[in-house]
Amino acid sequence: MGKHSLQRESRLPNSVKGALVMGAVAATGAMPAVPAMAATISIPGIGDFDVPQEFEAPVKELNTQLQQALAAQPAIPPSSLGTLPQGNFEFPNLLQDNSPATKALDAAKTKVGAQYSWGAAGPFSFDCSGLVQWAYRQAGVELPRTSFEQSHVGAPVAFKDLKPGDIVITNGGGHVGMYAGDGKLLNAVQSGQPVSYTPLRPDMVVTARRIAA
Repeated sequence: MGKHSLQRESRLPNSVKGALVMGAVAATGAMPAVPAMAATISIPGIGDFDVPQEFEAPVKELNTQLQQALAAQPAIPPSSLGTLPQGNFEFPNLLQDNSPATKALDAAKTKVGAQYSWGAAGPFSFDCSGLVQWAYRQAGVELPRTSFEQSHVGAPVAFKDLKPGDIVITNGGGHVGMYAGDGKLLNAVQSGQPVSYTPLRPDMVVTARRIAA
């Protein structure tokens, strides 16, 4: 009887049988360790996260729902952003004039207040043609030394067409300066008077010349 009862098939459910077997194997240390599997999920606005492999699908679904929700947000109307103040705004460096005339005039402006000295061509004192020659030299253009010689360089320009940096010959050909705009001449005038701006009228002009590179 006892032997027969031992051979009788167990009526325990299969799930219980499996648990007993797994427990027995684990108790003996025979079950190898199973490495945890992970997947990297990127959530917008938060970052990347490693999650167990079994959660990869639901987290991806959540990620998709978040993206759809963000895309469905209504656009912000421009009127809610306010308006810029009205007025004229200047951006002098965006369209900077790098012509030789502009560079030369900028150089001459740095010498306002320098003393007049006959025959001097800088860098600390100047006569009229010496200032013009020195200024254009800073722009990479070499001009002759005297006002008479400078009256023949470049191209002639009418008074109404003068631009800053143009050379203007006055005083019967014996004086030269640089047109500074607004009806003014930047020049080394005479002994005892420093480099300065003086008024320029059409009747004072013998010739005006525009210097190109």
